[in-house]
This record gives sequence, C-alpha cells and structure tokens, in this order.
Amino acid sequence: MKNKFLSNILLTFVWVALTGDFSFENYLFGFFLNFHILWLITIGRNRSKYFLIVPKVLLLLVFFLYELIKANIEVAYEVITPKLNMTPGIIMVPLDVKSDIGITVLANMISLTPGTLSLDVSNDKKVLFVHAMYITDKEKFIRGIKDGFERRILEVLS
Repeated sequence: MKNKFLSNILLTFVWVALTGDFSFENYLFGFFLNFHILWLITIGRNRSKYFLIVPKVLLLLVFFLYELIKANIEVAYEVITPKLNMTPGIIMVPLDVKSDIGITVLANMISLTPGTLSLDVSNDKKVLFVHAMYITDKEKFIRGIKDGFERRILEVLS
C-alpha cells in the first residue's frame, strides 16, 4: 500500500512539473489522474488495499468539512442572536473503535468541530467523554457521532 501511495505522489509531482502549473488545483488533479492510472494498471491483478482506502478517506474528509461548516453556522448564529439557545452538557459516548489511532482521530475531529470538545477517554477505552453546546436529545447526539464520524473512521481503519 505504501508503494502505491508513494508512486501516486511521485507521479503527481511529475505531472505538475510537466504541466508547469504549480497551483493547488493542478496538484489535486494530478493526484486523482494518477490514482486512476494506477488503478487501471492493476486491473486483472491483485488490487491493493490502497484503492479501497483512498476513496473512504476522501469521503471522511468531505463529511468532516460538511460537519465543520454546519457547526460553524450554528455557533455563528448563536453568537449573533441576543437570546442564548444553548443546552450544554457532557455526554458519555460508547466507543466501537478500539485502536489508539482511531480514538485519536475521532477525538480530534470532534474537538475541531465548533460547539463540541472531547474531554477524556476512559481507562478501558470504551467511553469518550464529549462536551457539547447543544444537547437536546442525548441519544440523537450519540447516534450522530457513532453514525457519522465513528462509522467512517472504522471504514478507513478496517
């Protein structure tokens, strides 16, 4: 998997050098172009796990950006309105993700989203304590984290 990723990065740099356009968009286009070229080359052979993980990572990042924008709008609305609509609280979120890297990624994504903050992980790594600004329904909040961030992180790490 590392070899495919390194080949993709190297071919991206070759693409950028050949086109002479060093913009971010050209790097992105070169990465996706070379990803598809590498994918086409491996048709009929054993496909690397790389070709399954990259789309899942991209979907995780798109979902994170969506949640980030949505939370920013909620917090900005709270700031500009005169009445406070917050219902803050601390929730215990049971964890299905077991690896340290998975827990770290989940906790960081939660903390980077405005209005939520990961506080602690239990010693047995089965519960994540999260502080949130808006908790109207505890079960809905937990389901949102488990069906959102945690499920996608588990897909990437599997």
